[in-house]
Order: sequence, then structure tokens, then C-alpha cells
Amino acid sequence: MPRVKRGTHRRASRKKVLEQASGYFLTKSKLYRAAQEAVERGLKFAYVGRKLKKREYRSLWIVRINASCRAAGVSYSQFVRGLKAAGLDLNRKVLADIALHDAAGFLSLVQAAKAALEAKPGPEAGNAPEAKSAADAEPQHAPAAASTLEAEPAPESEAKPAMESEPAAESEPNPENA
Repeated sequence: MPRVKRGTHRRASRKKVLEQASGYFLTKSKLYRAAQEAVERGLKFAYVGRKLKKREYRSLWIVRINASCRAAGVSYSQFVRGLKAAGLDLNRKVLADIALHDAAGFLSLVQAAKAALEAKPGPEAGNAPEAKSAADAEPQHAPAAASTLEAEPAPESEAKPAMESEPAAESEPNPENA
């Protein structure tokens, strides 16, 4: 097999790294090894920064929408729930832009969300009477359950020897597992 000397390829890759490191302090822009470490570290921070930028913009949009919602007399969560109920599929970036630049348009969205919420009752309102009746029924059954536990200690003692015999049965070799 012939010998490979890597001349032009090595020079090109080192030149590329040193160009990426131009402007770095002292040896990080002059020496290949230090420059390569600095460039890799910088690229890692750039990758993380791109993810953080998306997160920070989303939180900024939510803050702007929430401020406009509170000024209109509705909470952010109720506003978003109302928009979904009304079938208005606008993302937070667009909603924040409308809230910032078009107050009248945003108020019309708030009114649409409120109307959709009034037309469609929430899951809490529908389940409230059932939840109260279930909560009232539990205390009546609780004392009866406690009295049955006190009256029947014998079956628990019979259950213990059965549980002890089960592990012994499992320790026997099983032809399927062998």
C-alpha cells in the first residue's frame, strides 16, 4: 500500500480552523492546537446559544401576551384556552406582535376568546357536582372500612404463610428457563 503524506489536506484543515479562530486572544489565534480547542469550545457555546435564544424569545412573547391580556381583563391561560376553543390557531410570536402593534386587533381576539369560553364550559364546571358527591360519600365508607380491618386480623395471618411458600416454589428449577 502506498504511503499517504496528507500535505494539502492537512494544510487546508488547519487553515480553516485558524481562520475560524481569527480574532481570538494570543496563541488561540496563532497556534493550531490552542486554536482548535478554542474553536470547538466556541462552536459548543454557539449550539447551546441557538437553543437558548428560542427559549428566551418564547418567554418574551408570553410576557408580552400576558401583559396585554391582563390589561384586557383576562389571564394568559384563559386567553390561550379561549383561542383554542374558538379555533383560532395563532402562535405566540404572532400574538405578541399583534399585542405590541395592534391593540384593537388584540382586543378583538380577547373578545373572541372570552365568547368561546362562555359558550364552552370548562371541565372543572361540569365535574364539580359529581366531585362533591363523591367527596361526601367517602367519609361515610371510611369508618366501615376501618371496622372491617379491626374485625378480621385472622385472614392476614393466614395469608403470610402462603406468601412465604410462594418464593420456595419459584426457587425450584423450571425446565422452560433452563
